[in-house]
Amino acid sequence: MKDKRVVFMGTPEFSINVLEMLIKETNVVLVVTQPDSYVGRHHELKFSPVKEIALKNNIDVFQPNKIREDYQKILDYNPDIIITCAYGQIIPTILLETPKYKAINVHASLLPKLRGGSPLHKAIIDGYKKTGITIMYMAPGMDDGDIISQESIDILDSDNVGSIHDKLSILGSKLLLETLPSIFNNTNNRIKQDEKEVTFAYNIKREEEKLDFNKTAREVFNHIRGMYPFPVSYTIIKGEIVKVCESKIGNEVSGHIGEITNLYKDGIGIKCKDKEIIITRLKPSGKKEMSARDYLNGKKNEKLIGEIC
Repeated sequence: MKDKRVVFMGTPEFSINVLEMLIKETNVVLVVTQPDSYVGRHHELKFSPVKEIALKNNIDVFQPNKIREDYQKILDYNPDIIITCAYGQIIPTILLETPKYKAINVHASLLPKLRGGSPLHKAIIDGYKKTGITIMYMAPGMDDGDIISQESIDILDSDNVGSIHDKLSILGSKLLLETLPSIFNNTNNRIKQDEKEVTFAYNIKREEEKLDFNKTAREVFNHIRGMYPFPVSYTIIKGEIVKVCESKIGNEVSGHIGEITNLYKDGIGIKCKDKEIIITRLKPSGKKEMSARDYLNGKKNEKLIGEIC
């Protein structure tokens, strides 16, 4: 596959394993990624993780603000195939159709489930038992192209979005490597997606990060895992925003919804729709992440039981 000219399009850390595999196994002639961004209180200019890898490997980088308007440079590289993985912009049809082997995408869900930009989060938040990787031909719509291959993994109660991110990043690279020969040999079986089975995973909004204790303890537990370690869910305790990192489902059923009902050695019990969720790890505003035990040790003289979060 070293004779195949590949243009890779991706941006976040999730894309790195795929890019590194392609650099090793194919001829990556161009990397397309999102423009550099300013981050932190000092507004330092930061490259995307994908750009960092490209520069280390002396591969040209292209960073259009709007790929739909600025794509000629990609065509000038005459790619045999375009491969995308978490790029972050809608790609124009001309790029999908021009390469000899078209354009394919590495998507972090079992399509047609969880089309969109946050499938890692939503798989956990929405209580899915399995997720996985789909290699697909790209189409003008959002993640609606024909499926080439898929592989699944179980979602465990011990998983959060960080662990699923790492597992699927590795799986995406592995499955793509296994799938590429069938793409180049035109031997794969294209499977159209069943539109009746479609669900969506739109990008997480700030208001979705706040915990809703009107939901069941299982739903709140899933929400916390599906937001950690990024962007991290939160609640408000005694007027202070507290980010919630880890939790477990308790057994207590008494109390009012959203009320702190119990203080344990290792957690803070808050009543949900059916029973309590016990927060075991959190991050108070302006402080480092800590165990609930350490948080409670600092609140010894404050009344917490009965507070509504």
